[in-house]
Amino acid sequence: MTSPSRGFSRRDMLKAAGLVGLGSTVLPSLSACGVGGGERHPNGASEITGSFDWKKLSGQTVRILQTPHPYQQSFQPLLKEFTELTGIQVVADLVPEGSYFTKLNTELAGGSGSHDVFMVGAYFIWQYGPPGWMEDLKPWIANSAATSDEYDFEDIYEGLRTSTSWDFTPGSPLGTGGQWAIPWGFENNVVAYNKAYFDAKGIKPAEDWGNFQQLARDLTDRNEGRYGVAFRGSKSWATIHPGFITQYSRMGCKDYEVKDGRLVAGMASEQAIEFQKAWVDLAREAGPASWTTYEYPDCTRDLGNGNAMMCYDADSATYPKNKPGASKEAGNLAWYAGPAGPDGSYATNLWTWSLAMNAASKNKLAAWLFIQWATGKEAMSKAVGTAFADPTRKSVFDSTFKQTLGAFPGYLDAFEKVVGSSKIQFTPQTQFFQTTQDWSVALQDIYGGDDAASRLRDYAASAEAKVNV
Repeated sequence: MTSPSRGFSRRDMLKAAGLVGLGSTVLPSLSACGVGGGERHPNGASEITGSFDWKKLSGQTVRILQTPHPYQQSFQPLLKEFTELTGIQVVADLVPEGSYFTKLNTELAGGSGSHDVFMVGAYFIWQYGPPGWMEDLKPWIANSAATSDEYDFEDIYEGLRTSTSWDFTPGSPLGTGGQWAIPWGFENNVVAYNKAYFDAKGIKPAEDWGNFQQLARDLTDRNEGRYGVAFRGSKSWATIHPGFITQYSRMGCKDYEVKDGRLVAGMASEQAIEFQKAWVDLAREAGPASWTTYEYPDCTRDLGNGNAMMCYDADSATYPKNKPGASKEAGNLAWYAGPAGPDGSYATNLWTWSLAMNAASKNKLAAWLFIQWATGKEAMSKAVGTAFADPTRKSVFDSTFKQTLGAFPGYLDAFEKVVGSSKIQFTPQTQFFQTTQDWSVALQDIYGGDDAASRLRDYAASAEAKVNV
């Protein structure tokens, strides 16, 4: 989200990821450092002994690298509380959105350890983890000398814990291997809709994919400047990861499957082709007129202006449009889980900003104390009161966060319906950014008139070659 109030956007992150995602042009060969990079930077958790004490490093300093974002902004006023608790001073370097991942990339690759803690999205673990740039936090969580008895890691939603854990074997399930980051705030991808319009017309949200498509078409009246559903369509990986991969997964489609030790692309299966053709047809017949340029600020703007009757995107991206004075349709919006799959699936893709430790840090205990505090119950409870994001802890959602949802109809019901199936729905692999951007290009080509089956077979073959290097 590009305004100062929303901070660093996934659209801008794509621009940075255009560097990250091109693999060998920026990142070293993954085999050069060994899986996990243990040879370069040994894990520091075993060095911490004795009893746990927040004051153990009083007088020291921890440096964190961040980019402007509601999560970051909500914690900024709380940093003094961390210093009061630990005696550790915090130097928080804030990098403008367009430069963040370029700077982070350079620093991690150089192994300088200038910053001890950094913000990271879960997909970036697939890039930064294999070269050994990230500290495995699992030993830190398990060490009672380093972690308070009150931390309760299991209180973080399971889909988030597993989404930031991987063993670096392409195709191996998330939740295996190390814990490379701790989720800090997250978003589910569901449908926001114009409840005032629906109520006035006696319309109910569509609960299955076929009815959803028909409803979107019925809601569309180009002469009135109104269309059925907004979702992303630009040439970026960020087009694939919200509503598209959520509904794709609910329909039982797979991006890849592991067969005989190789990743086999599933985007050109009969089932996947049928869905993707329907998705593009929906964009053409009931989506924004400029769909191929659309990113999430465009989608949420149209929802707030009353042009889009529905928006299939991140819940906390659409949430601000319902705040008093925030948009023309403020107070008229509501949320629901979106259409279920044919077997009743509510598989939902999530996005999470997380906190990670630089494996080259010289202040690893201080770094872990900061991460532990920032992702703990008390600090998170305070943060959700100042900036909106789905809290990663069930206890915080069930207490503090629920109190904020009274004016947001359906939000709680949607969250509770999908959270048990909410996780990263992609198969982890190191060429993620490039292959998903290629996927968005294939969808645009179909939108422009290419035969869906032929274009998706070509894309699937290309993707399969890239992920199996």
